[in-house]
Amino acid sequence: MSAQRLDYRWNLRQIMARHGMFSTTNLLAPLSERGITLSTSQVYRLVVDRPERLSLEILMALLDIFGCEMTELIEPVAVAAPHSRARAVGGEKGIGALRPRRARIVGPEG
Repeated sequence: MSAQRLDYRWNLRQIMARHGMFSTTNLLAPLSERGITLSTSQVYRLVVDRPERLSLEILMALLDIFGCEMTELIEPVAVAAPHSRARAVGGEKGIGALRPRRARIVGPEG
């Protein structure tokens, strides 16, 4: 049995909307009240982009601000196993004979 690969869905924007926060700057004051000082661009990236790294202090502050569980904010999702490229490269089920031909450059004399 192979282990299933997991990924995650970042739901901060949706949680903010449920709490009537529709601007990323709405998060500055609640974070500051909890000792977290971020620039407006850092907060924007935190809300809009899916973070690859997140400090536990910020995570705990977000959970406290919104009164939510970690699985609401960071939703685990299973990822389908990547397909093997070996078949396509071999031409069995790939594009096979439909590969483009290399162009031949002919000089001015033809």
